[in-house]
This record gives sequence, C-alpha cells and structure tokens, in this order.
Amino acid sequence: MSHAESPLMVETPAEMSIPDLLVDWAAKEPERVLLELPAGEGWTPVTAAELHQQVLGLARGLIGSGVQPGDRVAIMSRTRAEWTIADFAIWYAGAVTVPIYETSSVEQAAWILQDSGADRVLVESTAHAQTVAEAAEQIGRDITVWVIDEDALGTLTAAGSEVTDAQVRERYDALRLEDLATVIYTSGTTGRPKGVELTHSNFVELTRNATAALGAEILHDGARTLLFMPLAHVFARFVSVLTVCAGVPIGHVSDTATLLPNIATFRPTFILSVPRVFEKVYNSSEQKAAAGGKVKIFRWAAKVSTDYSRSLDTGGPGVLLKAKYKVADTLVLHKIREALGGQAEFAISGGAPLGERLGHFFRGVGIRVLEGYGLTETTAPVTVNVPARSKIGTVGPALPGVSLKIDEDDEILTRGIANFRGYHNNPDADAEAITDGWFHTGDLGEIDADGYLRITGRKKELIVTAGGKNVQPSVLEDRLRGHPLVSQCVVVGDQRPFIAALITLDAEMLPTWLSNHGLPEMSVTEAAAHPQVAEALQGAIDRANRAVSRAESIRRYEVLEEDFTLDDYLTPKLSVKRNLVLRDFADRIDRLYERAAAERAGEKA
Repeated sequence: MSHAESPLMVETPAEMSIPDLLVDWAAKEPERVLLELPAGEGWTPVTAAELHQQVLGLARGLIGSGVQPGDRVAIMSRTRAEWTIADFAIWYAGAVTVPIYETSSVEQAAWILQDSGADRVLVESTAHAQTVAEAAEQIGRDITVWVIDEDALGTLTAAGSEVTDAQVRERYDALRLEDLATVIYTSGTTGRPKGVELTHSNFVELTRNATAALGAEILHDGARTLLFMPLAHVFARFVSVLTVCAGVPIGHVSDTATLLPNIATFRPTFILSVPRVFEKVYNSSEQKAAAGGKVKIFRWAAKVSTDYSRSLDTGGPGVLLKAKYKVADTLVLHKIREALGGQAEFAISGGAPLGERLGHFFRGVGIRVLEGYGLTETTAPVTVNVPARSKIGTVGPALPGVSLKIDEDDEILTRGIANFRGYHNNPDADAEAITDGWFHTGDLGEIDADGYLRITGRKKELIVTAGGKNVQPSVLEDRLRGHPLVSQCVVVGDQRPFIAALITLDAEMLPTWLSNHGLPEMSVTEAAAHPQVAEALQGAIDRANRAVSRAESIRRYEVLEEDFTLDDYLTPKLSVKRNLVLRDFADRIDRLYERAAAERAGEKA
C-alpha cells in the first residue's frame, strides 16, 4: 500500500483557538484538576478555574506591558508549570509564542530572536537572561527580559491591574483557527534553524481528534501524566495542549535526575517519552539485577515478558507460559511497574523507532508502549498506535484528519490538519518541502495492508558504500544502543569500502557494569581501551550485524573518549546530530579507514 488516510472524527468550528480549550473547562467544570504543582513530597492540584485565573492575570500583564496581537514573545526555560502558564497567557493576549531551548547558545538565541522578530522574552534564570542580553547586543536590538526565578509571573500579573478581563477576552475571542500560534525552530543540524509556523488549527484540530482517537482507555477520568521532555520541543508542547483539551492533570519535571522519584509520587497513568528513556529503564534494571547477582533471573523474566507479549498477537499464552509469567512477574516485572509509579498502563513513544524487543518487553511488564510518528512540521504526531488498533513494530495508522503517502523513492509524505503553514520568511524552503499540499518528511517508510506505517530509515542519512550498497544506519544504531555499555552510536561508511561505527560509552551505566564483571573502577577513557570492554562491545556489534547482510555489517568501530551531550551533538529529543559528528570527527574516521587499509596491505605483503 502506498497511500492511507483517516477521516476527521471531530469537526472544529473556524472561530475556535487554543485558549478556548482552557476557557471551556473553566466555564463548564471549574473544579476539574488540570495541573499539579510539586509540593514537598507530593503534588498540589490546580483546578481549571484557578489555572484560567492565573493565565488571565498574566495575559493582563502582557497586554499592560505593550504586547499587541500577533507580537512574538519568546520563552527560554526548562520544563516547568510556568512554561505552560506563560504559553497560554501569550495566546490569551493574542500573541505568538517562540520557544528557545534552555540549552541554546548566544548565537542560536540571537538567530531565533532576529528571525522571529521577538522583542520580549520570559527566561527561567539569570544565566538565561545573560544569554538573551548577549544575543540582543549581537543583533543590535532592545529585548525586554522577564526572569521566572525572580517572580516574573507575579510581577507581570501585578503590572496588569489596569487591564480588564474583558480586554483579554476580546483578544482571544478575535483569534481563529487559521491564526499563527507559534514559531518553533528546528534543531538546525544542517545550516541555520528554520522557523516552523504552526497555527491554532494545528493544535486545536489535532488535539481534539487525537483525544477522540486515543479514547477513554487512555484519557479516562483518572488519567494523569508527568511531562519531562523539553517544552521547546513540539512533542511536549502538543502534549501540554492535549492534556488541557482532554481535561487530564499534568505535572512537570525540570530535572531528569529526579524523574524516577517524581514518577513515584505523581503516579502517572500514561507516560510520554523518547525511546532512549525506555532503553535506560531496561538497561538500568538489568544492571541492578546483575549487581545483586540476579542477572540470569532478570534475563529469564525479560524473555518470558517478551514471549508473553508476542503470544497476545497469536491467540494468547498457553498454560505453561501463563505459569512462567506469574513467576516472572512476582520476581522481576512488578518492580519495573512500581518504579514507574505503579499505575502506568500506557506509554507513548516518539522521536525515533523503539524496536520490537522493547515494545514487547514493556507490554509484557504491563505497560503498553504505543509508538507514534511526527515532526515539528506536523505538530508532532501524524500517526500513533491506539489501544484499539495497536501493532508493535509500527508507528500506527494515520490520526484522524491526516493522509499519508509513500513516494516513489519510499519517502513519507503527509497532508492534512497536522501540516504546518510554512517556514517563517523562507519561501525557498517551502518550495523544497511542500508539493501540492504534501509535506516531504525526509523519512523513509512503508504502509502495510492495514494502513500501519513502518519507519525504515532517514532519506538524508542513507549511506552508500564504495561498493554501491545502500545502508540505513538506524537499523544498526538502534540495536547497538540497546547494550548497557553503549550511550550513542554513529554508523559511518559513505563512499567507503566498508561500514564502521563511532561509539560513546554510557558513563552512568559503566561503574555498575564494571562491578558486575569483576573489574575495578576506571574512567571512560581507560574502559575504552580495556580488553573485556572491547570484547563486550564486539559482542554487541556481532548481535547487531545479524539484522543486516554482510555488506551492511559493521566491520570496525572506534570508541570516543567523551559522550555526546545537548551542548554539542544531541538534539533535545536525544537524537544525534549526525552531520556535526561526521564533520567534527572526520579525522578520526579517516584514520580508522587508513589503519584498516594499512593492515590489509600488510596482510597481502
């Protein structure tokens, strides 16, 4: 199948906008809890009426400070409740939100401020304020900065005392679906980041239809979720609007180091994340078991969990498997559920392929991971597996109001309510990316007979070896990252005689792995040269190579001394900026192939 589409489940009036989602809850069910704030070891609920009043007050302050309809107001902060409150307040004021990642450099912030035209910024800290000040000086513009840590929201709210609620209502009542809601800048791994223009329609129509598609099995009256992804990223932003649309309480976590303790107290019923987080949960569980001398029990339980999940697709488990599963759950699996709060039933994963192994493992644990697919240009999801229609190994069918098409070169094209309005001030990029209303995603895929999309690779990441073999690096990289020692992996080999890999070690997992294997503590650099580490990495590579032909297999690898971080080679969704890695490590890659050529020459001699 090369085409699939899903009709709208919910029609949306043209006069709606994002503020209506919150205003409607405040009017019809003011006591419904929509937000929870951390308070000691627990969480304090915020009702729809209270949230509406907070947003309204901040919007009055924005208007009182001179914000006009259509003005760009930037936010630079970690994920926290104030981010979402400010976002809605900007929309209440009829303005447009421009996210800036809290890890952005002065140069990156300067480009976003200059290109978007934003002249007001809400930042989290004085350090962010300094970044914006330097960016403002760089572009020669006066930028007003409000610091959240210095009670910016309270100060602004107080400053808006002369603005009436009616004036704010006039602003958001004037908004329509077609109006611009936000400009989100892509990670910019090649050239300057492009500003993606998303409208109120993109968020309102997509969240209303996604709510209908996900259904009461996920978004029921007791549902709740904890957000820890960066709100500057479209996925988290979509989720923050989705939870308001569905009337589901949401909490925020700024520091992922405190994620598990916060999950334990918040007890989400569904979790939204990227595959790397699920890999970390699996690997850390395995290593903890190994530290306690129970690694064989863990691996047995993991296999039982996977077998149990697979059996659900083929008629269900037999008597023996049911008995094994009961033991595995008692010994191991229930502990993973408890670590995720004890009542999580679903997890929605996006950003990269999760893989069938982890999908089946977590379903066996009792947490159904529903993979989805989307980009900034599609307001996050265009497809998602839903409880009623779920198929592990795919990213699901098209959401209502979305059409999919596979082009002649296997590229995925999308059309419908999720598609962005265009790139900001960049008609050339529009012409390159959009043809007859179809957005060219740059990803490769296939649609099965049931209309489910499967991602097969990235068009621009395709490696063509010197022998003419086409290789999708993600197939090997995804499998290698499943090993507890491996943090990141970049497969190389374009126009080279064979495939190789650059690997970074996981510094968090390394001490436990070394202890479990009877080795003393050592640095990442020392570990990279240790023969037992090399043996383990080669074993991981050998297992990954089983998924591909010999011509596509990894023949050599190089361990880098430093891991990739958000400050250099990782995007906020933890995917690798491949082009930057290839550029900055070009000499290392060249030497790898030169050594291989010299060794082959020596063997022939």
